Amino acid sequence: MSGLDFEKPIIELEAKINDLKKSGKNKKIDFDPEIKKIEQKMEKMKGEIYSKLTDWQRVQIARHPNRPYTLDYINMMTSEFMELHGDRLFADDLAFVGGFAKLNGQRIMIMGHQKGRDTKDNIRRNFGCAHPEGYRKAMRLMRLAEQFGLPVVVLIDTPGAYPGVGAEERGQAQAIAENLKDMSQLKTPVVAIVIGEGGSGGALGVGIADRVLMLQNAYYSVISPEGCASILWRSSTKASEAANALKLTGEHLLKFGIVDEVIPEPQGGAHRDPESVATQLKKSILKNIKEISALSHKELLDQRYEKFRRIGHVVESAK
Repeated sequence: MSGLDFEKPIIELEAKINDLKKSGKNKKIDFDPEIKKIEQKMEKMKGEIYSKLTDWQRVQIARHPNRPYTLDYINMMTSEFMELHGDRLFADDLAFVGGFAKLNGQRIMIMGHQKGRDTKDNIRRNFGCAHPEGYRKAMRLMRLAEQFGLPVVVLIDTPGAYPGVGAEERGQAQAIAENLKDMSQLKTPVVAIVIGEGGSGGALGVGIADRVLMLQNAYYSVISPEGCASILWRSSTKASEAANALKLTGEHLLKFGIVDEVIPEPQGGAHRDPESVATQLKKSILKNIKEISALSHKELLDQRYEKFRRIGHVVESAK
């Protein structure tokens, strides 16, 4: 298991436990008492480290290479997934995937950003940074869901929309802006979940939902901590200070009313026990879909409108 800098003491103890188990098996020696002592020490250390995570450390967990991605959750949560391709205008963007599926028998349209597991796959998936055709594909699938009266589930996990010249030439900003407008008027329930990185307009471009949820170690922000640090401090090395200032974790965003629910993760992150996280995620999605589906089209659109109008409300007091 690869670890982050602040997890090194835990990784070292895990390695020691594995070595003792292997050595005991090979040499037929009972190391159980020693293993138990190390396990107790490790559990205590985990409690101390993971109970006091900084916002920057949560960002690092959100980016962990072993963290489950969209297709992982789709495979764990749904059945009969049928992927749909293309935006019918330019190409099929592999950084964004989606299609029909069943969630405990409930037919849905599920989609989300998809990163790669290795260098080759990451290049193919463009590191989860969608092009305009990715956002247009997303909107095409959402309209299809609306046509069939199916709820839409969006899994958000991107550093941001791709900022390359080609993407800009093909209307990146316009594609995102049109998604914001069209999603606000979509006459079918929409649940969005930030499962990892929720970066900038790349995340917001598919994030106009009736319910916005977050995993505990995900982040959702107008800019990455490194980008913010480069602007404010002229140095990306101040990313940890920027992460704290941006208030980008679920704890802060729930308080500000930007997200509606924070789904807990196991100690160390979703990659430590993906199946349990998928189970929690499925339960939360189904609960929210059931609640939203009880609304009429007018109530659905009115509540969605009010939800996003409330964000960023500022009250100034006269001195």
